[in-house]
Amino acid sequence: MKVARENDLVFLMGKDRKSFIVRLEPGTELHIHRGVVKHDDLIGQPLGREVQSHLGYSLLALEPSTHDLILDLKRTTQIMYPKDIGYLLLKMNVGPGSRVVEAGAGSGGLTLALARTVMPTGLVYSYEVRPDVLNLATKNLERLGLLPFVEMKERDIKEGFDEVDVDALFLDLRNPWEYLAQAHAALKSGGFFGAILPTTNQVVRLIRALPEHGFSAVEVEELLLRRYKAVPARLRPMDRMVAHTGYLIFARKIE
Repeated sequence: MKVARENDLVFLMGKDRKSFIVRLEPGTELHIHRGVVKHDDLIGQPLGREVQSHLGYSLLALEPSTHDLILDLKRTTQIMYPKDIGYLLLKMNVGPGSRVVEAGAGSGGLTLALARTVMPTGLVYSYEVRPDVLNLATKNLERLGLLPFVEMKERDIKEGFDEVDVDALFLDLRNPWEYLAQAHAALKSGGFFGAILPTTNQVVRLIRALPEHGFSAVEVEELLLRRYKAVPARLRPMDRMVAHTGYLIFARKIE
């Protein structure tokens, strides 16, 4: 049984599906639209149960998933959606102990997922050229206690990467074809390359350039996510869906 401790992150979800993620601190209160929830009422208590606000509003107290943490991030840039992140982790063989480079940290959504996947012995090297964006991503990761598994680097990657023989490398940039030589130099032989792009003309430029820079086994894929209303009496698709978020491009480094 998972018991909530001081400094733990807890996911609270109401019946109206509104959710909140809090880090538990003694004497602190969460003020929401349906009342006040005291952190002291959660600390030392098991998760997976209902708690009440001072107005009697019920919320589920749960352990947050990586999916929950990504969607809760403070952000000023578009983040990668969990549906794409989960797939690329499998596709690029990222696991505990992996060494992974990413360029284009954004608000840290992918960085968060990579860090939780490579821990406790792996490391993520995250490159971002904009200091304000890098600062936000760093704060997001620090709040979640993930900075020990990430090296944040303010750098233009046209200068190349510091790392060599990494297991995987992912580019979330609008012009990844300009940095394929740098990516090839950083990856181990047979290493996994990945990128995400929003438009087909960008994809064409990338897949044309990949073989010219020592990459093979090129794939282009797109994932669509369709949610359903989970009500037994009227199960049907939701009115809105997360459709096109980006094209995923994968390849392998060849010597």
